[in-house]
Amino acid sequence: MLYTQTLLDHFMHPRNVGEIPDADGVGELRNPTCGDFLKIWIQVENEHIADIKFKCKGCPASIATASVLTEMAKGKPIDEAAEITDDMVTSEIGGLPPEKMHCSNLGPEVLYAAIMNYVLRTPMKKTTGSAEE
Repeated sequence: MLYTQTLLDHFMHPRNVGEIPDADGVGELRNPTCGDFLKIWIQVENEHIADIKFKCKGCPASIATASVLTEMAKGKPIDEAAEITDDMVTSEIGGLPPEKMHCSNLGPEVLYAAIMNYVLRTPMKKTTGSAEE
């Protein structure tokens, strides 16, 4: 199985690993087929992803694609970040072996879940004026 240098770099040195304790949005998903698990936390400022962190349990391709995804999403408006696809992640990482293509699906789904979690929680914050959550 051949991995690109970009994938190997992101696997060996993943970016944005960790948690955001007071995150504005959180998403998580387990792939029932391979067992990979990904959780993403986002911090939103002015409707842009100001910070993003992830934790992943999975193969090198899953970890690397999650790392690349966080770099792609950081700083983007939330509506643009919500449109990141698995094909975009695969392209950014320089391709994946056919048997690992499913690894690029997990990240965009979990990012979208974190964004939707933020969107659903936001009206309550604005209505009550409370920053608690």
